[in-house]
Amino acid sequence: MLSMTSHNLDFARAGFDFVACGCSSNASYLVRNSSKGVLRRVKYEFGARKWLCFRRDFGSCRVVSTKTPEAFVNVPGVIELKTESRKLNSVSVKNLFEIVADDLLVLNNNLQSIVGAENPVLMSAAEQIFSAGGKRMRPALVFLVSRATAEFVGLKELTKEHRRLAEIIEMIHTASLIHDDVLDESDMRRGKETVHQLYGTRVAVLAGDFMFAQSSWYLANLENLEVIKLISQVIKDFASGEIKQASSLFDCDVELDEYLIKSYYKTASLIAASSKGAAIFSGVDSDVSEHMYQYGKNLGLSFQVVDDILDFTQSAEQLGKPAGSDLSKGNLTAPVIFALEKVPRLRDIIESEFCETGSLDEAIELVKSCGGIERAQDLAKEKADLAIKSLQCLPQSAYRLALEGMVKYNLERID
Repeated sequence: MLSMTSHNLDFARAGFDFVACGCSSNASYLVRNSSKGVLRRVKYEFGARKWLCFRRDFGSCRVVSTKTPEAFVNVPGVIELKTESRKLNSVSVKNLFEIVADDLLVLNNNLQSIVGAENPVLMSAAEQIFSAGGKRMRPALVFLVSRATAEFVGLKELTKEHRRLAEIIEMIHTASLIHDDVLDESDMRRGKETVHQLYGTRVAVLAGDFMFAQSSWYLANLENLEVIKLISQVIKDFASGEIKQASSLFDCDVELDEYLIKSYYKTASLIAASSKGAAIFSGVDSDVSEHMYQYGKNLGLSFQVVDDILDFTQSAEQLGKPAGSDLSKGNLTAPVIFALEKVPRLRDIIESEFCETGSLDEAIELVKSCGGIERAQDLAKEKADLAIKSLQCLPQSAYRLALEGMVKYNLERID
């Protein structure tokens, strides 16, 4: 396989650095030297998909899609080619979201004013989450789906509804994190102290409530009944997910379907609804908006399964919280559910609620050693495949590439 690596490449708004980091497309792309012309042609393959690359070693380059020749972008830097049979460079979130970087910048500037400057304590609590190193994945997905579907119907720019939806989604997500940390009694979030740890449980609960209420107010002002119903259901799903989780702690009879339903409520529902909402505001057919819903749903489920795997495979420093924290609290996730089918001893340890010294560490090792991690990886890949399939209704574009890249990025976290 022909792989490509890059030095100091910034493909700015077009997202063409996906060539360098390993994403692919059915489209072909040309890399031209703007001052000296085409130097040579290189065929790039990823799976069954191909790229055409023309390069020169020095000077300012231009990237042109052979399917959309109007898309030109200045590209500084040099591309090196290596013909090795090895995995392509990892996808980075920064590169994936570069194509909507301006949209995210506007969102970041608006978030604080949306929360409400008249509530300094709540503003401070929200800022603790907003500044805690989050990737803004959910609003970025809103922008990517918005732009991918807008292109589909010939819409040149995003509407104010698209932008407001992204802001609402980030507020709802932030509110859910504040409440989750209270319920889970988590002291750390992304390596920083949680809101309730800094300000107390009372302020944290009120801050979360306020952000849910504020997001609902902005949602109502969108004046689109379909989207209002869609996103309102998400807030209900959050509560349903927490109740399901709380009622099944240390329950070794929990089944995979129950785990997936809970994961949908707690994680995938928001991503699915926001993806569909973005498509609705673009004015696409209901069939396309439903495909976007399925994309978000399966991406969200895949993300949750990967997060649950990482709870066993990463260190506390990498996670920003203690490793195995879900298991220690009795929250049985996909790796544990699969492991329970193989190791009777694991059931005894869990049902004892880790009362013996060292029993949690033993349980973690059992999950790792009996194939629970590997089967969970297969589940994450299954959901990822479904997400990719849902994007086939969209025409090829840099935005669709980024949406595909998000699925790939998620799976690379467990490679």
